[in-house]
Amino acid sequence: MTKDTRNICHSKTFENIYNTYAKEIRRFLFFKTQSIDKAEDILQDVFIKLWDNCSNVDYDKVRSYIYSIANNMFLNDIKHQKVVQNFNKHNVKERTNESPEFIMLEKEFMQKLEATIAGLPEKQREVFLMNRIEKKKYKDIAQQLDISVKAVEKRMHQALIIMRKEIGNV
Repeated sequence: MTKDTRNICHSKTFENIYNTYAKEIRRFLFFKTQSIDKAEDILQDVFIKLWDNCSNVDYDKVRSYIYSIANNMFLNDIKHQKVVQNFNKHNVKERTNESPEFIMLEKEFMQKLEATIAGLPEKQREVFLMNRIEKKKYKDIAQQLDISVKAVEKRMHQALIIMRKEIGNV
């Protein structure tokens, strides 16, 4: 029986493994992370972990071992990013620099804005939202609603008159 029992802990063997698999592991990680920097970071961690556990890894199974490590480290990174995003999402309001008066005025303004938009005649509201919220050009709005560009301009003009009257400059 000719089982390969090379010791991974030997520096030349480890270097050979790195030279053989690093490029494909980097590509695998880049495909998953879409970031060359993140792929490089995880790749280095993979080989550090391999070195730390070299005495427990069979040479014949090293490829699957490093792929497993790479995938697990990628998944751990994703979990960590989710925790950070959740933390940031739930703690944004606590880190505001605005005064309570500003926050109250902003809330009142938003309520007034929403009520004014809701109170616009349907055709004007439709054009206003398509232009200001969906960022569509008058030409695109005209095509979508099957009306002339002049009709879009007129509806938008009328909507803006109402908005300015109700809440000031828009």
